[in-house]
Amino acid sequence: MELQEINQKLTETRDELIDILSGLSHEQLNIQKDSGSWSISQVCQHLIKTEELYAVAIRRGLKSQEDSSVEKKPLEFLLDRSRKLVAPEIARPSAEILEYQEIIEMLSQSRKNLNELLNTLDDPTVLSRRHFIHPAFKEMLLIEWVESLYLHEQRHIQQIKEIIAG
Repeated sequence: MELQEINQKLTETRDELIDILSGLSHEQLNIQKDSGSWSISQVCQHLIKTEELYAVAIRRGLKSQEDSSVEKKPLEFLLDRSRKLVAPEIARPSAEILEYQEIIEMLSQSRKNLNELLNTLDDPTVLSRRHFIHPAFKEMLLIEWVESLYLHEQRHIQQIKEIIAG
């Protein structure tokens, strides 16, 4: 998948997320079903932290001068909510209570930072030629880091819909 197509998916997915969030009350955003589950606000915090961490990883991967021989991975498994994935400590949300506007501003800022990074690339195909080590998925091409962001967000949109449905 080309960067332009991935950017379109990132935009569509983020628009869907914001559309879902827009009708929710403070309580709906911040209530936890139980102590072992995340609130919608915490899911959003996790998405923000993940996007920020991915931008750091992409930036580091771009520092490499060598072309990578890493094979492209299938990423669709990220959409399978029957397969539980545990967020690394660094990407876990806090217990902080957030207002709708704070969440939107943080989502906007993390996406702005990612887009600024991607827009600095003279040759976006470099993302398909460089890799960086993912803590769970091991060696991943940088383009896969970008692509997995919208898939990851779609996964959590499903989680948010489940939380809303009760």
